[in-house]
Amino acid sequence: MAATWTFAVARDDLARTTLTEGTTPAVADGEALLRVDRVGLTANNITYAVLGDAMRYWEFFPPAAGGLEQQWGLPPLWGFAEVVESQVPGVEAGQRVYGYLPPAGHLLVRPDRVDATGFRDASVHRAELPSPYNAYRLTTGDPAYRADQEDLLILFRPLFFTSFMLADQVVDNDFYGAQTLLLSSASSKTAYAAAFELHGRGPRLVGLTSPGNVEFTRSLGCYDEVVSYDDLGTLDAVPTAYLDLSGAPATRAALRGHLGDQLVRDVAVGLTNQIPNAAAAEEVFFAPVQMRKRRQDWGRDGLDQRFADAWQRFAKVVTGWIDVRVGSGPADLEQAWQEVLTGRTPPRVGHVVQL
Repeated sequence: MAATWTFAVARDDLARTTLTEGTTPAVADGEALLRVDRVGLTANNITYAVLGDAMRYWEFFPPAAGGLEQQWGLPPLWGFAEVVESQVPGVEAGQRVYGYLPPAGHLLVRPDRVDATGFRDASVHRAELPSPYNAYRLTTGDPAYRADQEDLLILFRPLFFTSFMLADQVVDNDFYGAQTLLLSSASSKTAYAAAFELHGRGPRLVGLTSPGNVEFTRSLGCYDEVVSYDDLGTLDAVPTAYLDLSGAPATRAALRGHLGDQLVRDVAVGLTNQIPNAAAAEEVFFAPVQMRKRRQDWGRDGLDQRFADAWQRFAKVVTGWIDVRVGSGPADLEQAWQEVLTGRTPPRVGHVVQL
């Protein structure tokens, strides 16, 4: 058997990591082996680890598969993989797929619902986990795929899907009756992608960000106004919907104190500063819920095409907003993890690792 590797983090201390070596698993009937090829690392992946227990993200890639004990976790990554061996009709060696991948050299999957667009991993341990994370899209059957956009897809696709569905839910709810949509962590990819989708469609868009990121965030051009957290008290007291991607309790408290009953909606979207915010908000946005609604409204093909159209609009402009930093091998993956975990990655930089 060929050698493989697994990168893991301590579940109780995300800065503590380990890299183990092993052998690739044998492929039984009904299974396929993927070689993890190219992945990205963003604050989104840190969120998966922070919420690993609460949202069951640790369960997608059990540490035992890499010869590790339960104290370790494999934070999920998004990226591309290649089918290297298959015992499933319709899944062929050489096919390239995009999806949820472990920080490891290989992934053994049990493909189900195989069609021209790809397949789902029907492995027993993933059966009760959120289904969108179990889908693997063939590059040949994906309307959003362009070979020259792979790094953008790696860095932005899962975030942009969240942004796309968040914007869609806001529009679907008539902007919650707000005159202003206020987004925290406005320099983050998920926030500014949502702002890109919402800009010019309704209420005034205001981005909240740290003082050091104000200039970058303004340069994007997708917010009507950018305000530092320090200047939150200057916000106009008009009906405002708060889309919280930061999870910072102090920001929420200050906002409620300043706006009072003019804060007409408070939605927790993410955890870019790693502080759980769901309990304090009025509601939590979970992209798969809106996705299921739109699949019923539009059908799967309709949703795929709307997403692809929105993605192509976004891809045309985001190339000017991001500097892709490409690493190579597990050591660079570990280095990127530490940089993103400690907040040392500038908002313009996106980490991609070729494995």
